[in-house]
Amino acid sequence: MTDVRTHDAPATEQSRTGPNPPGDFIWYELMTTDADGAKTFYDAVVGWNIGEGAPEFGGYRMIGRSDGGSAGGVLPITDEMAQHGARPMWLGYINVADVDAKVAAIEADGGRALMAPADIPGIGRIAMVADPQGAAFYVMKPIPPADKPNARSDVFSPDAVQRCAWNELVTTDLDAARRFYPEQFGWTLGDVMPMGPMGDYQFILQDGVMIGAMFAPPERQPAWRFCFRVDNLGRSVDAIRAGGGEILAGPMQLPDGGTIVQATDPQGAFFMLVERARQ
Repeated sequence: MTDVRTHDAPATEQSRTGPNPPGDFIWYELMTTDADGAKTFYDAVVGWNIGEGAPEFGGYRMIGRSDGGSAGGVLPITDEMAQHGARPMWLGYINVADVDAKVAAIEADGGRALMAPADIPGIGRIAMVADPQGAAFYVMKPIPPADKPNARSDVFSPDAVQRCAWNELVTTDLDAARRFYPEQFGWTLGDVMPMGPMGDYQFILQDGVMIGAMFAPPERQPAWRFCFRVDNLGRSVDAIRAGGGEILAGPMQLPDGGTIVQATDPQGAFFMLVERARQ
């Protein structure tokens, strides 16, 4: 992952208004075997306030930010879900105009549906899919609140703390991913950063904003990975270790002077944290 501010983009997330266009990441979800443990861990690590589970939604919890907004949700993994292969992980939701049509297009393009399109009353229509190499994600057409028809998701931001700042695809076929995602979601390809044995790091833009990158490192399983911005990485690293997580790599300095770590939470879900360069 590299910091989005090391590259010029025509717009910033903060300058965008109105409903999210198709292709935006509009939600992030932690699937976990221990929702209570996830609250204790991530509240300390990121500064979130993960809420109590809603019984009517299977114990689903909202991830609250300290500014009053939301950073996503936490979905408890049930025994039935585990029997079907669910495991602790972070997943992203991509906004689409028509869920059923998009699932059909993804399947026609070599991907597959992991969960058929379904309605969540008052929330929207969703489906879980995988790209042709097997990286999983959701597609969603949300229902805006009745009193806010132009509501916009702000769970992604290149700059703001406690939000996802980078979306990173690990794939086994970079050329295929370069074709699939722009075709399916309208993304554009930016610069390429050579990384030696790790291959090319292909930057991606959505609606003029640098949202992440894709690459094909050796011997890695295809997956989407997400990086959340924090205001004090040293404090977060201490909280990861104290909370039973594991630092996999870092802290490492980014080209712009920022710092990043790769880690897993106590249940094994992979995530990244980044802190902007200190002035």
